Amino acid sequence: MGAERSAWLDQGLTLLAQQGAPAVTLDRLCERMGMSKGAFYHHFGSMPKYRIRLLDHFEAKCTTAIINGVEASDTLPARERLARLLAEVTKDAGPPLEIAMRAWAKQDPEAARVQERVDATRIGYLRDLCEQAGHGRPDQVAKMLYLMLVGAEHLTPPLPKPELRGMYELLMPLLDRSAS
Repeated sequence: MGAERSAWLDQGLTLLAQQGAPAVTLDRLCERMGMSKGAFYHHFGSMPKYRIRLLDHFEAKCTTAIINGVEASDTLPARERLARLLAEVTKDAGPPLEIAMRAWAKQDPEAARVQERVDATRIGYLRDLCEQAGHGRPDQVAKMLYLMLVGAEHLTPPLPKPELRGMYELLMPLLDRSAS
């Protein structure tokens, strides 16, 4: 993907996180990018096509890239890869994109399909790591870890990422003991 196209998509994710899906409009994107509508149409053709690319970009950046980054060190034991994953997802990364995506998924069937696929991929990866790490109930452990992340973002105000990281650090030794 070209750098300019990626910049348009990154700007869309930022706008989505800050103001929600209804704010991701052609005019706002062009204003934020400092570019013309012609430049937008050159890359995406239409707003519906852009939104599909934006959903794909979200999945690639916020799920696939994170998993690939953790798996780049696949020589590490599963428990260490799990710790790396939890550290990665509890980094302070700006506005709450996950909440905005879930809100969009409640209103748009295509966004809902992507969110469902993202959730399944994330839970499946967690389950695989938990199984490899020897947890006796990898399905439940994976869902519990994922629900902590999702739930922490939905609190008002959201649970700060460092506090969530601390909760994972508290929980993991308990899970490790139950695995042995």
